[in-house]
Amino acid sequence: MLHIDFVSLKHVAYEYAKRGARLALVTRREDRLLVVANKARKLGSPEVIVSCADVSKVEELDYLVNNAGILQLRLFEDFSQLSDIASVMDINFWGSVYNTHYAVPHLRKSKGKIVVIASTGAWLSTPRFSFYNASKAALISFFETLRTEFGQDIGITIVNPGVIKSEMTQGHYLSEIQADWFPTETTEGCAKAILDSACNGDID
Repeated sequence: MLHIDFVSLKHVAYEYAKRGARLALVTRREDRLLVVANKARKLGSPEVIVSCADVSKVEELDYLVNNAGILQLRLFEDFSQLSDIASVMDINFWGSVYNTHYAVPHLRKSKGKIVVIASTGAWLSTPRFSFYNASKAALISFFETLRTEFGQDIGITIVNPGVIKSEMTQGHYLSEIQADWFPTETTEGCAKAILDSACNGDID
């Protein structure tokens, strides 16, 4: 069974559904999950479980896809309180840590895999992205360490996409920074590349 915690990469679920995977869809917005679940069933998934932000209820797992994320564009000095950026680390980093903590016992049993959606921002020093980039760098370091700890028991694929055309970037990111500075990817194309990498056993 595949568990996906997602903001914009619902197409990852669709790609797995096309290959007959059973899905557990987890997010905070249940109304959107139901739409995705219905389409996943039509695409070939024999079983789709919908859960509203509670990964502890999953009892069987082969793949965990961590890709929830939010973006805040602001210069460091413009943050009046550092607590204003807590949500970036909470969702982008700690969200994946919590998911993984609950998933590891199941993934050990199934010799499963973890797919981590990080970002090329982890290596960039783009102004106004200080905390977003830091959260993604932390994500990469954490899962590279887990890869060493888990050895062959649990596979880990770390994906570092560039700018993806999604609701997180549309009208918020691309309108503020010239789009031609960054090559953009569609969610569909990115989802297929992610699935291919995971199935091929790529590490990143």
